[in-house]
Parts: sequence; structure tokens; C-alpha cells
Amino acid sequence: MGATKMHFYTEHQIEMAKLCKALGHPARIAIVEKLIDDDNLNCTDLRYFIPLAQATISRHLKELFNSSIIGYKVLGNNSF
Repeated sequence: MGATKMHFYTEHQIEMAKLCKALGHPARIAIVEKLIDDDNLNCTDLRYFIPLAQATISRHLKELFNSSIIGYKVLGNNSF
């Protein structure tokens, strides 16, 4: 979507497109589904349920966080 065409769309439409883009990868859907079941999972825990490298899961978590789909909390040295 070119920057010059953005004025044709409402703010809601633009936000929905960003949300759909963030959820546009099957791994991110799997992560969100797993976090719905248990929101106290960190990147290492998710690795046991999703067959991806920890770095890849971390990258997907960052994308989900940047899109405000997930949040995190810090307990000691861990982020959940």
C-alpha cells in the first residue's frame, strides 16, 4: 500500500490491515493459540510446542508485541 493512497482509508481499516498482516503467518497463529491456553509461557517454553528455533519464535513474538496483539510481564530474569 503506497503512502500516497493511505488517505483513501479510514484509521480503522489501516489498523485492521496491520493486525491481519501481523497474524498472517501460521507460526504467529500457533503462538497466539498457545498463549490463549497459557499466558505464562516464555520463548523457551513455546519452543516445546512449536517446532521452530528459539530465535525464530522470539522474532515472531516481537512482531506480535509490536502489533499490540500480545504483551509481556517480567518476573525475575524471565519475560512471559
